[in-house]
Amino acid sequence: MLFNLRDVFVSQNSKKQVDYLLDLSDLSINGACPIASPVEVHAMAENRAGLVKLYLDTSFVYHGCCDRCGDEFERNITNHFEHILVLTLSGDSDDEYIETPDYELELDELVTADIILDMPSKFLCKDDCKGLCAVCGKNLNNDKCSCNKDRTDPRLEVLKQLLN
Repeated sequence: MLFNLRDVFVSQNSKKQVDYLLDLSDLSINGACPIASPVEVHAMAENRAGLVKLYLDTSFVYHGCCDRCGDEFERNITNHFEHILVLTLSGDSDDEYIETPDYELELDELVTADIILDMPSKFLCKDDCKGLCAVCGKNLNNDKCSCNKDRTDPRLEVLKQLLN
């Protein structure tokens, strides 16, 4: 989506907004495509005293597998991002500013990058996920297992002998 910002840059205290759906169903994260439904994007650019800021709000459903127990889950994710927009960058490129040559900004690339960078490194089905038993592999969220938890890893047996 090409966002034309000429009116916002030219006149102070002006705003422009756009709402649209972004298809990220082919976006691969960890070998899967977890965003099957379109991402709802609300973008607003605002000029306050010559400083142009872009506010982005996104909302989507994430389908994934828990990194601790392996169960599939769905989670509604909403994000808020802010960026400072400039017409040209002077000198080296700066990550704090987004250049908008010809008063236009490609929103799809920016929204996609923001979503990817804001993803957590681990997804859990729930905050208190107990994971899998290290001995038998049973999902501890569903049942308790009767495994002997006092077993020592054979690789650490030498250290146990030092403590005795």
